[in-house]
Amino acid sequence: MTRSKILILSLCLLSATWCKAATLPDTVVIKAHLKTLTKTPRYRSHQNIDQLNQTADYIRSVFKKYADSVYIQEYTVDQKIYKNVICSFGTQHQKRIIAGAHYDSCGEQEGADDNASGVTGLLELARMLKGQKLNHRIDLVAYTLEEPPYFRTEQMGSYIHAKWLKSNKIEVYGMLSLEMIGYFKTEKKSQSYPLGILSWFYGNKGDYITVIKKFSAGKFANNFTSAFKKGNTILTKTFSGPTSLPGIDFSDHLNYWKFGYSALMITDTSFYRNKNYHQVTDTMETLDINRMAKVIDGVFKTLVKI
Repeated sequence: MTRSKILILSLCLLSATWCKAATLPDTVVIKAHLKTLTKTPRYRSHQNIDQLNQTADYIRSVFKKYADSVYIQEYTVDQKIYKNVICSFGTQHQKRIIAGAHYDSCGEQEGADDNASGVTGLLELARMLKGQKLNHRIDLVAYTLEEPPYFRTEQMGSYIHAKWLKSNKIEVYGMLSLEMIGYFKTEKKSQSYPLGILSWFYGNKGDYITVIKKFSAGKFANNFTSAFKKGNTILTKTFSGPTSLPGIDFSDHLNYWKFGYSALMITDTSFYRNKNYHQVTDTMETLDINRMAKVIDGVFKTLVKI
């Protein structure tokens, strides 16, 4: 084999290795994002508008490295301007998939699992989606004002976004909410449920990720759930239930349900597992980065496939 052929082969192998690495979650990058989002001068609560804006700027700066387009959706609450940060891939497609996570925290605490973990998922997805061949347009949306006192109000960033989609007659295949994806426990009785009987079916160890949807969830939610499970990147359990069941609508997907979109939530089950929920102990040091990376990997592979 000639030197030129060896050089060409070496370059091809290096290129293939780089492409593969670019589509795998990077735990070093994940940790860096979590640190930037949580170890801040002030906390990401609605009272600290300057810190929320700094967080929005950081999210935007990461999105701009990878996405086809990036823009800010501003709206006003109590004479303060709040921001959703949105980036898009596969903009040649008309029908879109929304993947969202809220970047605000509840009160004076870091909010690592809730919900810096979900936002970190979006940031890693942005890196991994760059240059991918997609079947749909994918919009990654970082929302503000998911937490109290705005939860279940029309001031939620996800309500503003879902309403905009509907008002502008945007064709949406479906939506997925990344809501607390970093906390896992392998000990017995580390997992609880809104109904005790569910432990008979799902077990009592908090070592899995959950895909949650409502009854009559719609085509997107059903197809995404099936593909995510088949991807087998992490132990996954699925749950369908009525919207009246406590916890099933405790995130931004609820607003897409309101406007008739097929939507679901990917979660470590929040306070049913993570006792640091809305506490000062919700720090990045409590998260399982390796399992979190597997969740992100599963979402990426599913978004590319469906």
